[in-house]
Amino acid sequence: MKAEISNTVLKTLNLSIGYRKKNVVNNVASDINIEIKPGELVAVIGVNGAGKSTLLKTLSGITQPIDGEVFINELKLSKTEPDKLAKQISLVLTEQNISKNLSVIELVALGRQPYTNWIGSLTRKDLKKIMNAIQLVNIENIKNKKCNELSDGQFQKVLIARALAQETSMIILDEPTTHLDLYHKAYVLKLLQNLSKETNKAIIFASHEINLALQLCDKLVIIKDKKALSGTPAELIQSDALDDLFPEHLIHFDKKTSSFKIK
Repeated sequence: MKAEISNTVLKTLNLSIGYRKKNVVNNVASDINIEIKPGELVAVIGVNGAGKSTLLKTLSGITQPIDGEVFINELKLSKTEPDKLAKQISLVLTEQNISKNLSVIELVALGRQPYTNWIGSLTRKDLKKIMNAIQLVNIENIKNKKCNELSDGQFQKVLIARALAQETSMIILDEPTTHLDLYHKAYVLKLLQNLSKETNKAIIFASHEINLALQLCDKLVIIKDKKALSGTPAELIQSDALDDLFPEHLIHFDKKTSSFKIK
């Protein structure tokens, strides 16, 4: 198995995702086989309710799979202890219970928790990682501000910096452009693209910004009809995988411009 998934940060084998409630299984999508390598930016797309967030929660270990396996750096996710997993995957979720009374630098410092001692003392190495993360997302000028003083766009960059400070090979983000205007949506996704190349981290995120994802991502994962299709934007366009993503009476995919348009 290790030979198959070497140089691969994340791999799923016949993964089925969904929820169990007592003896009832709600299967959201099945037979998901995806592979993400270092330095790749990957978007998970699909209509509302398709299972984007469910997939990310399963890949991060928050939700148990219905069937199949997830591997993170050759480790079975199901067999990995939480403290070890925190050194493999960092999460940026849409709704998080984070105190905005913290300063920017204090919030970014939380990314070092997997490495600090029981009283949370920061070493010189920790401080260096924190400052490097702040520099990577270009928020040095607001590092001493309280998070409750920030705009939505600034706060999203702080959360990304915290994920970078956690020093994992994979970052998972659930709809990182929610509540942002068009400029800041593009800014955040372009930032993620740059970070994936500069840091060689694998970054996967769920998004409704499909036109932006088509321009910026190395790969897409499309969830539709309880299946997941993955490939480069060019491969998915060529295979017509995007053509029936939305009801075609209102929105259609234009191959000439590689974008969705309103009829």
